[in-house]
Amino acid sequence: MFDINLAIKDGSYTAVIGHTGSGKSTLIQHLNGLLKPTSGIVVVNGEEINTKSKNKQLLKVRKNVGLVFQFPESQLFADTVLEDVKFGPINFEIEDSKATSLAEDSLNKVGIPKELWSRSPFELSGGQMRRVAIAGIIAIHPEILILDEPTAGLDPQGRTEMMTLFNELHQSENMTVILVTHQMNDVSNYADHVVVLEKGHVIKQDSPQKVFSDPDWLKQHHLSLPEVTEMAFELQEKGFVFKTMPLTVEQLTDEIISQT
Repeated sequence: MFDINLAIKDGSYTAVIGHTGSGKSTLIQHLNGLLKPTSGIVVVNGEEINTKSKNKQLLKVRKNVGLVFQFPESQLFADTVLEDVKFGPINFEIEDSKATSLAEDSLNKVGIPKELWSRSPFELSGGQMRRVAIAGIIAIHPEILILDEPTAGLDPQGRTEMMTLFNELHQSENMTVILVTHQMNDVSNYADHVVVLEKGHVIKQDSPQKVFSDPDWLKQHHLSLPEVTEMAFELQEKGFVFKTMPLTVEQLTDEIISQT
């Protein structure tokens, strides 16, 4: 990463996009101390991360920053679903009864029925395993949730269910969400701010509306449009005039109805 100067607002839903190899995963691994900056500093909720940061400092950061990697289900390990989800709180020195309560609450939030809590996580379906892994991160009650391609490998229904879950957490708990994705539809449907990376540099940051307003610029930087916005540009070429370029199906529908 080079010359990164970036601030992410509390309670925001920020998408980080960029061509493969642009530095997206490297950036987010600095946000919970998995990587330390070789120069400059990273500040998360008042806690500074630099080359001299000790484990005790990083523990405070990691308590506040939950990081969901691609295929998080590969990190499951415990004998039962409940024990796996409890691991996070216990690792942060929360007593067993409280850890159990947090784990149960998280499993309810991600939609894992109680009859599965005593089962091995490896007996569950792939989608259920991913939900269990995410429950383990939610159980530590992070203020910031970082999602690194969280829907990779899921079918369309599974992807929709997972993104809806993250959005509900963002809305109900005012959780700051940072989403790394190649899915531009998810960016347009959920994010309120977009950071575009290229070769380790931030080359643009703005609202989704403004980032997706220039298809030529996006193409130049190997990025695509959300499907709805692409359709809107095609309709524009046929004579439709949009007051605001639509990003979602609802916005496109409203714009078309207003002109008929």
